[in-house]
Amino acid sequence: MPRNDISDKLVHFTSGDTPDAALARLSQIVEERVLRGSNGMIRGGYRCVCFTEAPLASLPGGLVNPDAYSRYQPFGVIFEKAHIFSRGGRPVIYQSDAEYHALRDEMKWRHMRYEPDANPPVDFGWEREWRVRAEALEFRPDIAGLVLPDETWLDRLEAAHHEQQDWQVYEYSFVLDRQLAELYREPFRWNVFLLG
Repeated sequence: MPRNDISDKLVHFTSGDTPDAALARLSQIVEERVLRGSNGMIRGGYRCVCFTEAPLASLPGGLVNPDAYSRYQPFGVIFEKAHIFSRGGRPVIYQSDAEYHALRDEMKWRHMRYEPDANPPVDFGWEREWRVRAEALEFRPDIAGLVLPDETWLDRLEAAHHEQQDWQVYEYSFVLDRQLAELYREPFRWNVFLLG
């Protein structure tokens, strides 16, 4: 049963100093079809790919709100939660740093510091974070989609894709006839979710 306060999807958002930088980063991820794990802010140095389970409707006012506390831009890759779970993904465990050592070693990668009574308080619970412990997570258009701020950014992403395909067909036409080279043109296959 669908709910407004929880999502059946997980999103990996990109960062960047500007929206254009974030789109460039997303374009690189889409071209490679790989999300790379990192160990930033993960105690123990574990490499993980991170996601949020926050519902899409809540994101513009929260996780990707540039006027508040967000370090993320509204560009990302979205998956069904069940798919990420099948790849070993789990929600982080929000707890104090003192409780980190109580976790079994195979669970420590899930630790996220949560100390609302500290001075200053530490609370990243609004990120609603999930992680996959991995160096890299490969994906395809049939198991992932893209998240973009609005239709304008979708138009830009599609235009860049078509320009790249035009260039590829042009290069193939040097060794194949033009009609045969056109057979190598790939359509834009991504399902896209718009935030605005």
